[in-house]
Amino acid sequence: MDINLTLIGQSIAMVLFVWFCMKLIWPPILAALEERQKQIEEGLAAADKGQESLVKAAAEADDIVAEARKQATSILDQAHSRANEIVADGKADGVKERERQLSAAKAEIEQEANRAREELRGQVSAIAIASAEKILNREIDGKAHDDILGKLAQEL
Repeated sequence: MDINLTLIGQSIAMVLFVWFCMKLIWPPILAALEERQKQIEEGLAAADKGQESLVKAAAEADDIVAEARKQATSILDQAHSRANEIVADGKADGVKERERQLSAAKAEIEQEANRAREELRGQVSAIAIASAEKILNREIDGKAHDDILGKLAQEL
């Protein structure tokens, strides 16, 4: 193969074409590629940050749920203890009320018994006085005296 003018012309045309491409076409293509590469890197970095945020959020959510469970357990324990206190107070109040009613009933029974004794004493004294009058009005006689005392015993 000979080197001729066509080969030199084609070589010059190729060099000019390469130079033209490198000066005018290649820089915008490289800039677009670099910009796209930067966008991809930023997107990957944002995805990594999002993943880290998701992990942190999940950890915080677990902590919040655990704390809520602790609070719920605490509230339930307080409610149970308060219910037990209320029941104990109710029992104590019931015992106090029962004791009060028992003492009131005993006092009332005591009063009724005293009233019955006083009434019985009054009746016994009336009977004794009536018996003494009858004995004094009659002649003193052993048989009559025994008869009056028997009647008195029957009346009692």
